[in-house]
Amino acid sequence: MTPEETQQTSTFVPGGRRRHRRVEQSGGAGVRRAVVLAMAVPVVSAALAGPSAFAASDDAATTATAAGATEGLSPDDQQTVANLDARVLDQRLGSNVSGVVLDADSDSTLWDHNGSTALMPASNVKLATSTAALTVLGPDHRFTTKVVYGHGTLTLVGGGDRTLTGDDLAELAKTAVAGLKRAGLTTVKVAVDDSLFPEPTLADGWNDGYYPDTVAPVRALVVDGRGVQDTSIDAGQTFAKLLSQDGITVDGDVTRGTAGHGDVPVARHRSAPLADIVKRMLKTSDNNIAETLLRMTALQAGRPATFEGGTEVVRQVLSYRYGVSLDNFEMHDGSGLSRTDRIPAATLAQILELLTQPRYAHTLGSIREGLPVAGEAGSTLGPEWGRFDDPNSQCAVGKVQAKTGTLTGAVALSGLTRTDDGEWRVFSFVENGSTAAPDAIKDAMDGLAATVNGCWA
Repeated sequence: MTPEETQQTSTFVPGGRRRHRRVEQSGGAGVRRAVVLAMAVPVVSAALAGPSAFAASDDAATTATAAGATEGLSPDDQQTVANLDARVLDQRLGSNVSGVVLDADSDSTLWDHNGSTALMPASNVKLATSTAALTVLGPDHRFTTKVVYGHGTLTLVGGGDRTLTGDDLAELAKTAVAGLKRAGLTTVKVAVDDSLFPEPTLADGWNDGYYPDTVAPVRALVVDGRGVQDTSIDAGQTFAKLLSQDGITVDGDVTRGTAGHGDVPVARHRSAPLADIVKRMLKTSDNNIAETLLRMTALQAGRPATFEGGTEVVRQVLSYRYGVSLDNFEMHDGSGLSRTDRIPAATLAQILELLTQPRYAHTLGSIREGLPVAGEAGSTLGPEWGRFDDPNSQCAVGKVQAKTGTLTGAVALSGLTRTDDGEWRVFSFVENGSTAAPDAIKDAMDGLAATVNGCWA
């Protein structure tokens, strides 16, 4: 911990107050430097390791609405709690469901149903990935793709920009061609350098059936987000074709290589700010962007650009920077595709609660802006996905922002909403193993979110 930090040691208590440690620390680049420095210190705390088993058995499961737990709540909140107690038992959700609702304004837990039980969170993992990326890299960070020349070869150098487009590549080619022609060169070899990341591997909990449609092998170079086995060679081939169209002869096939220290810079492209990339990633739940951000976050923190390096940094950021509980937390990738990921609803809610605090608005504001809005076309909560179109949840259209999560055997919905009084409510619902149809499960989840908002009273 840095001298600037003060920490309260109370941790999450279902149904109670002071859910997690409050960490006071100056913001901006100083924070990122402190986080990066912290990465260099070996951490052997049990709070970081986390057990692999579920957090609570049915016998130990806690519910905030046990006898007397609603004392002191307003009549509206008491009704919300009673409705949640009834609706979480919806048969569509199955028997293995957890949920937490926080009153962010009063710093209290409004409702808890097995909230500390660690379940498979699916794409809700992206909330943790985004938080770490924005904290370590900073919301204004941009990723750079370069072209360099040396020894008769133009090398396209990947910089971890998963949003690089064909138009961006065309601009790089145009600049490169102009330089070549000024130098009197009309023939070159073309190579790609994606050595920023090691050779792609499968995450724990992945299988090779994910490739390349669900997620592509994670490389540092890709164009137009194409789902192919070798995105780097694919980008290089597109680049070579653009050169040929502009009068440059490309000698031989595109190869993989490493740019030399003496190579001459020819062209470069900088991505949009990270804040914009995070918003895009969350709106559409883009697995490839998430996995690339995990690696770039690891590199910035001085860790290997691997699943293990990235998830280590995520844990450090959540625990040491923000005081989020890592009890029963298991994260093996950046996207949530891993079937061995386990995160309690309580932890997901703590991450989202950070978004309601003004002191984190600059760093984490793009997460809130990127959360899909109920009924928002083009997002994972849009009508094209059948979300919030049930008679019970339609009232919440435009009123709920939440991250979706869907895998075979797992559905999650975690987000934010405001009551009619303008008070923040943070919620997380996760179910595993329901035998109902996925659309039916999602309708039930949307109903829970509408209940938290209060429009389905």
